[in-house]
Amino acid sequence: MQNAPDSSLIGEEYEVEVGPVAHGGHCIARTDEGRVLFVRHALPGEKVVARVTEGEEGSRFLRADAVRVLEASKDRVEAPCPYAGPGKCGGCDWQHAKPGAQRRLKGEVVAEQLKRLAGLTPEEAGWDGTVMPAPGDKVPAGEVPAWRTRVQYAIDAEGRAGLRKHRSHDVQPIEHCMIAAPGVSELGVEKREWPQMATVEAIAASGSSDRQVVLTPRPGGRLPLVELDKPVSVLRVEERDGSVHRVHGRAFVRERADERTYRVGMGGFWQVHPQAADVLVKAVMQGLLPRKGDMALDLYCGVGLFAGALADRVGEKGAVLGIESGKRAVEDARHNLQDFDRVRIEQGKVESVLPRTGIEEVDLIVLDPPRAGAGKQTVRHLASLGARRIAYVACDPAALARDLAYFRESGYKPRTLRAFDLFPMTHHVECVAILEPAAKGF
Repeated sequence: MQNAPDSSLIGEEYEVEVGPVAHGGHCIARTDEGRVLFVRHALPGEKVVARVTEGEEGSRFLRADAVRVLEASKDRVEAPCPYAGPGKCGGCDWQHAKPGAQRRLKGEVVAEQLKRLAGLTPEEAGWDGTVMPAPGDKVPAGEVPAWRTRVQYAIDAEGRAGLRKHRSHDVQPIEHCMIAAPGVSELGVEKREWPQMATVEAIAASGSSDRQVVLTPRPGGRLPLVELDKPVSVLRVEERDGSVHRVHGRAFVRERADERTYRVGMGGFWQVHPQAADVLVKAVMQGLLPRKGDMALDLYCGVGLFAGALADRVGEKGAVLGIESGKRAVEDARHNLQDFDRVRIEQGKVESVLPRTGIEEVDLIVLDPPRAGAGKQTVRHLASLGARRIAYVACDPAALARDLAYFRESGYKPRTLRAFDLFPMTHHVECVAILEPAAKGF
């Protein structure tokens, strides 16, 4: 095949042996000439024909799809979803792998990131190397758990709902997303047309019967009359500033976790898997072992999930400070925790607000930072507060490993680490690390 004048290698095919899994939902392979390929839709140990999807002569690495499998892994299954595969929907990375193999792959990624970025073996991190499935998610090979309680559909030029292709703005129209929770599928978003819309996000609360759609019109687009298969609230994202406004129905959905109800407003953040909030609260509280009278921080606190769990356990003589940058989430957190006299929620970035509080000492810290992690400055500040234990909830193993290295420089070491498969069929994995001062025993 002739290369384009710009030396693009897109479309070139290579027969390769597939090597180890890498962070990001692909495996590593090398061509005969030594080029590095990041190959999707493959499994370690396979022999495949990989077609380049991104890259050119001189690129440090190329991205590719396995378009033909010459020698299959024993962990391979036929992808249950008709939209999974090369050039199709980019939502699921591992539909072609058995459920147990998916968890092993995720565990290998976590272990590799810990070693490379933090210099930690699983044993040094207090981790047994396993990635635990969420309750109810164990399904036979060839089946898919329907777990995703929030799905953002992209709308194509013809008004059809779909999902974006991998690393692309192109839309794959779909009739049904297999990982969508029943409450999302019941709305029937995929069955109707959405003229003048850019995206339609469907939300099905797992803690109540609340259903919500969040509409983002194309520039100048008019809002359609929304008639779906179930009662639903409608919100609109403003073109001008990205703010979210209620069109009709409730401006929030109600979620449940740790035997409390939480209001989550205007399309705000809540864990997507229906079991995730309870799984993570349990892991954090088991790791921290809060005591009556403890002073605790909940950083990047969202609508107050961990702050509420802490407040329940530290009692009337304890205190909890939550910090969250999102204005609407802060309003929700204050509403959700209004029955606790000694809980305070501050709005702003953690690195700005925490120094202003004047707090010099705490007993416990929970941090659940965004995908980029907390960063060296914040970690150093947290380590200076002398907490008995710190719980770090991480949705990205690379960010977790980087921050664990910063914590080690500041005198904290992992006591335990647990990994949970709260995003089946995708490459994402959630981890909870419990840290303690390296110089102290308990």
